[in-house]
Amino acid sequence: MNTAQLYTHPMNLYPQRIKEEGIVVFDDVRELPTGDEPFVSSDYVICIGHRGHIELMYDDLVDYSEQRTVAVIFPNHCLRKVSVTDDYLATLIIVDASVLNDPMLQIINQMRYRYEPHPNVKLDRHEYKMIASVVDGMREIKRLELSDRRMLMSRLLEFLLRLLSRYRESRLNESHTDKQVSIRFHNGLAQHFREHRDVGFYASQACLSTKHFSAIIKHETGQTAAYWIHRHIVREAKMLLHMRHDLSVQAIAYMLGFSEQAAFSRYFRRETGLSPSEFRDASRLPSS
Repeated sequence: MNTAQLYTHPMNLYPQRIKEEGIVVFDDVRELPTGDEPFVSSDYVICIGHRGHIELMYDDLVDYSEQRTVAVIFPNHCLRKVSVTDDYLATLIIVDASVLNDPMLQIINQMRYRYEPHPNVKLDRHEYKMIASVVDGMREIKRLELSDRRMLMSRLLEFLLRLLSRYRESRLNESHTDKQVSIRFHNGLAQHFREHRDVGFYASQACLSTKHFSAIIKHETGQTAAYWIHRHIVREAKMLLHMRHDLSVQAIAYMLGFSEQAAFSRYFRRETGLSPSEFRDASRLPSS
């Protein structure tokens, strides 16, 4: 279709604007920035689906965006398009990592354990209108001076995320018991992964046998509990190696609960095929 070939994704058009403004709203989004190719963002992305449907591979899981669905996507996750309808339309809120220096936006990191395993929240009509009204406010302040705009955008973003968390919490309270087990597992994992990497610990936290707990997690998420534990550790390691160049590999190893750098390096290489230093060097290379 010729019109699709002419479409250029706003994240490709305005990377410098994202860096300068910190928080940017892009409307009329119809595709991934890379089309059919895998896409990994170094920014935080909030996607608000207005109409149509796009099916994606989110890391190793099938996910989607559709009407009245909001996704909170953290950096360094791989997205690949599976299919998209011709009428798909979304708004993106792009948040540069530098914005997290704002103490008021620490809520983003607090949300991490909730949204990384399951990034989507399906809204009802009232909830969708409330989120849309906050985004309207973010559009309205774009005429202000940059310093004032960044401050107000941060406050509105915080409000939007708190609204979204409240809506998500109401969904969890309505969830099936097994769903509650997988959510509590991911919550506990974010708190305890530095000290506990064995499935048995998280099963005991849920007051279940390891076998029963493992079966629930596999049924609910499509992956084993051990998979999620390793994925969480590796993702935290990648984030620190990529973002915290002020920290040595040894310091990162200690932050992640490894007793020595050598043990961390062996673990990271086994899971990724690269040493921590090789991954850090590769993440510094400019994109072609």
